[in-house]
Amino acid sequence: MELYELPKIKFPRIKLTRTFWLILVIILVSVISGFSAGIVGGLFYASKMPSLAEKTYTPQTSQEETIIQAVKEVSPAVVSIIISKDLPVFEQYFYNPFPEFFGQSPFEFQVPGYRQKGTEKQEIGGGTGFIISEDGLILTNKHVVSDENADYTVLTNDGQKFPAKVLARDPVQDLAVIKIAKNVSKPFSIVKLGDSGELQIGQTVIAIGNALGEFRNTVSVGVISGLGRSITASGGGLVEILEDIIQTDAAINEGNSGGPLLNLKGEVVGVNTATVSGAQSIGFAIPINKAKKDIEQVKTGGKIVYPFLGVRYVLVTEKVKQDNNLSVDYGAYITKGEQGEPAVEPGSAADKVGLKEGDIILEFNNEKITTDNTLAKIITKYSPGDKVLLKILRGDKEIDIEVVLGERSE
Repeated sequence: MELYELPKIKFPRIKLTRTFWLILVIILVSVISGFSAGIVGGLFYASKMPSLAEKTYTPQTSQEETIIQAVKEVSPAVVSIIISKDLPVFEQYFYNPFPEFFGQSPFEFQVPGYRQKGTEKQEIGGGTGFIISEDGLILTNKHVVSDENADYTVLTNDGQKFPAKVLARDPVQDLAVIKIAKNVSKPFSIVKLGDSGELQIGQTVIAIGNALGEFRNTVSVGVISGLGRSITASGGGLVEILEDIIQTDAAINEGNSGGPLLNLKGEVVGVNTATVSGAQSIGFAIPINKAKKDIEQVKTGGKIVYPFLGVRYVLVTEKVKQDNNLSVDYGAYITKGEQGEPAVEPGSAADKVGLKEGDIILEFNNEKITTDNTLAKIITKYSPGDKVLLKILRGDKEIDIEVVLGERSE
């Protein structure tokens, strides 16, 4: 078989001139220089760029930076309060419900039953508090530590656990002071107390607390929505009328009770205490100025006391005036309680000076009693043993009565 012979292909000859070699050298130098510069630049950038662990968030506004700083400063002094109690433990067993005759039951029938098998320490709730002294004094809500048979454990922000004991419960406000019942070598971080008297509606505030008893030091931000509110609050087996308190839209969740409400300086201006069930963005806090007196009394006397007059009353409004055929639309109208409790407490300061059901207290030491300036608000300015002047309307006659205030404690 004859092989096929490819035709010969001739390539043109290139003339390698000096210009050609110069251009080739320039190209090679440029490629090598660019590659080397890329490697050096990449290594330099990598050495300067922080690792992921070193990256920090830069606040975008001065207010944001202020909030972050306030939370950092206060968080070490905010604690979770764990409530535990010895509760009965039950076990299931089976028994024959039919009586035995001659040592034997006529029916072989077993039904389940339960019987107690000792007790066991169990966690039954939680709340929040904040440390107010380096030796471990803590301010919280009264309803958080209302159970006298429970045990209380303080859990700090860094995970340490300490037993705590209740020193005093406020008889009027939803406040209590507890103390870490263990000596420690290192002083505790404490909060700064601000002035709640300077609060303004619309002012930014920060709430910190043990949300739902599970999420420690949860932070929420809002504003002061209202001042001088009066509400009826319930919780921890207590029902109380809280007057002259702060309303805020900063989220206050279950478990936040007793936590601090802060201004942007990181100062405590309120103690978170209540929310409205079924509503959103409505929470309440007790002004810190109300708590300062409690703190001082506990430090000096070991208990919290209030001046006590000893009357039950309703504030006179236009409706109360019409319903009771009264001649004035202000004052404190002395009347029995809803369950028939006496209008004047036997043996009280009011009883000793002869105050009666149906009297209307118009003024307390020359201060007019109104819905905005209530008797409860006025009396907290005084101390047990103080002598005050009451202006009373009895029937159609005004009379002045001097009274020495008694003492109300837990």
